[in-house]
Amino acid sequence: APLLSSKATAPEKVSRPSSHFLFFSSLSVFLSLRVQSRTFSRRNLVTKDCCQMTGCRRKSPAMSALASRSMLLPLLLLIHSFPASVSAQRRGSGSAPPWQTLSGNSPIVVARGGFSGLVPDSSNAAYQLTLLTSAPDVVFWCDLQLGQDAFGFCLPDVTLGNSTDISQLYPGRQSTYTVNGVRQTGWFSLDFNTTSLSTVSLTQGVYSRSPNFDSNLFPILTPDDVAALKPAGLWLNVQHDAFYSQHNLSMRSYVLAASRRFVINYISSPEVGFLRSIASRFNPKITKLFFRFNAPSDVEPSTNQTYGSLLSNLKFIKTFASGILVPKTYIWPLDASNYLQPSTTLVSDAHKAGLEVVASDFNNDAVLSYNYSYDPVTEYLQFVDNGQFSVDGVLSDFPITPSAAFNCYAHMGHNASDKVNTLVITKNGASGDYPPCTDLAYRKAISDGADVIDCPIQISQDGVPFCQSSINLIDTTQAAETLTSFSTSVPELKGDGIYTFSLNWSQIQDLTPVISTPFPSYQLVRNPKERNAGKLVSLADFLGMAKDAGSLSGVLINIENAAYLMEKQGLAVLDAVETELTKAGYHNQTALKIMVQSTNSSVLMKLKDKKQYELVYAVDETIGGADPSAVSDIKNFAHSVVISKQSVFPQNDAFVTRMTDVITKLQKADLPVYVQTFSNEFASQPWDFFADINVELNTYISTTNISGVVTDFPQTPNRYKKNRCLTQLDNVPPYMAPVQAGSLLGLIQPPSLPPAQAPNPALTEDDVSEAPLPPVGVKPTSESPPGGGATPPGSGSGQPRGAAAGFMATVVAVFFTLLSLLLL
Repeated sequence: APLLSSKATAPEKVSRPSSHFLFFSSLSVFLSLRVQSRTFSRRNLVTKDCCQMTGCRRKSPAMSALASRSMLLPLLLLIHSFPASVSAQRRGSGSAPPWQTLSGNSPIVVARGGFSGLVPDSSNAAYQLTLLTSAPDVVFWCDLQLGQDAFGFCLPDVTLGNSTDISQLYPGRQSTYTVNGVRQTGWFSLDFNTTSLSTVSLTQGVYSRSPNFDSNLFPILTPDDVAALKPAGLWLNVQHDAFYSQHNLSMRSYVLAASRRFVINYISSPEVGFLRSIASRFNPKITKLFFRFNAPSDVEPSTNQTYGSLLSNLKFIKTFASGILVPKTYIWPLDASNYLQPSTTLVSDAHKAGLEVVASDFNNDAVLSYNYSYDPVTEYLQFVDNGQFSVDGVLSDFPITPSAAFNCYAHMGHNASDKVNTLVITKNGASGDYPPCTDLAYRKAISDGADVIDCPIQISQDGVPFCQSSINLIDTTQAAETLTSFSTSVPELKGDGIYTFSLNWSQIQDLTPVISTPFPSYQLVRNPKERNAGKLVSLADFLGMAKDAGSLSGVLINIENAAYLMEKQGLAVLDAVETELTKAGYHNQTALKIMVQSTNSSVLMKLKDKKQYELVYAVDETIGGADPSAVSDIKNFAHSVVISKQSVFPQNDAFVTRMTDVITKLQKADLPVYVQTFSNEFASQPWDFFADINVELNTYISTTNISGVVTDFPQTPNRYKKNRCLTQLDNVPPYMAPVQAGSLLGLIQPPSLPPAQAPNPALTEDDVSEAPLPPVGVKPTSESPPGGGATPPGSGSGQPRGAAAGFMATVVAVFFTLLSLLLL
């Protein structure tokens, strides 16, 4: 794929020198890989319950046979010109307050098995990808295991079945052992020697992550292999020393011997006995020992105490360790509903005892606390930039995210200025945190720093325009539970529903709103405590709220279904909007821009003479291009265009395939482009963006110079615009460089590539052109169903239901009378 190019237009837009692009290319690092001639079949790696927690995004394709014994595979990894000064990069641009870590330095980023959130844990690719996307002082984590002949290697667990293809190679070599008092069955490392494991390949061990890289047949690495990659730091975790000792394998001997071959910067273990046995053999200025805490109720095998009780004796831990490694919930506990509780005093207590604290269990593609609104950067900042304390490091499967969090976003302060002028436009307010288009969603959007708040116009039976994301109230409220008698079928509106034009505003405004759940199959629900919070908002109230905010630059009025409402329901929706804008004084002010958006060119054509409006044409389909005639036609009635994310970066099976020229063509016609919809949930992003909304935003904004982003989480892009790394245009750090479209696909072996797809169609003039809006028809004058609503549209006669029924009864009676006369 061609490299993405950027346009240098400072300071309004982000500029990225081409030499600083984050990209996968054929100029990449080469990995020597063993490729075995065998067929691989994928197995279910996790239980159903685990799958439900994380959301099983991927399928389980069969792996085809690969014939070559060995090959050099272009890794196609992210090549980047690293800045010479690490300290300058760590701090970003300008000065920042001192860190509240024990040393006063920035927290360290520890990459668990490398970039294990994307590629197989502890693979060469995972470690290489970490080097090329993270802070230069990132630390490599290796979960140390021992083989039958006492050689060491890096794998996440003492059993190999979940992280390798060993079950296909040695199906009959399972064993059962007791590990920490629990009987386990599987393929244990100590049952295999070096020769046996030399043919074993690494696989993705988390079922919700992509299996497409497994066919690369990454070999198992030893700590010596990892050290040879020359990371800034190497961390060995010894999880099961007691288990190996029971089988006459000595972790202590291996670690001491390894320390004579290469520098080990950190060693951790949940076993007191192991750490105490090696403490005197290491200089803490070179190698720091960390005591790892398991679950509070688990029993530590050396002392026979629970980890919860050991937590109260930090002075004892200080006698043999420099720090502690704890699950993140030890610091910020969660309640049963997955909301944050007040922080514990663990970090400050540990610092008082002279112990560093590294927090673990950070994953972008997990169900985060609802307090973080599914934004992983927000979670990291909670641990390092909360004003009270900072952990000394984090253990992460996605090291790019904490690298950016610590170096670009931490310590920005509330008064940080925008570094780019990209507009943040809401999607139904802050609908990621509150029910869409409610007063709370709009107030949250304003406080989160949105530039433009939106109102999707609906209109009630009595002609009141209000804000709601759907004309069908079943989609966004509890109307189905209270107003079932108003359910009607409208073919023009795609079926059954309780429609806004069937109810008066007095009935609508009392409905209970419901928060949206765009990714139900991933169990990613939004802010359940506020599931039904807030009140629906009329257009008049919306305009007043926006005017009073003082911080907004504009409002966006979204008008859909205008032709139907005008012709079939006799509702002059455009006139109603005009009236409210006039009454609110919007036609006599210039402080707030008025944007009017529609997918219907007929609506915008009707408003073409309204010079005070920015008319926004919304392309309602995913397109792969734009014909010149279509662009020219849009130019006749619109000032700007909004398109979908996949119209910029199309996807195939959640992998970005390329970058289209849609934005380029529109911008050449002087049409600013807005892109929608940016959501925080990892399920909304392709694999290329590492389950991080901030990486996705950065790639779109810095490579396309779009004029705005449409989002249901406005706080996230607002913070992105202020991050200090955007000022480093000549020295872009790797974690803030955009991803090249189609690059990840280049890493995948042909048997595992997703099936080719036809390109998305180009936007044509026929797609854009529409007949003019019809005149406003006669409003239906039907008998209201129970509750005071209108008769369902499309009933045809326009007569009251009772009159129609009486008429049909008369017809039937006359028919039978005539029939009886004929029979006589």
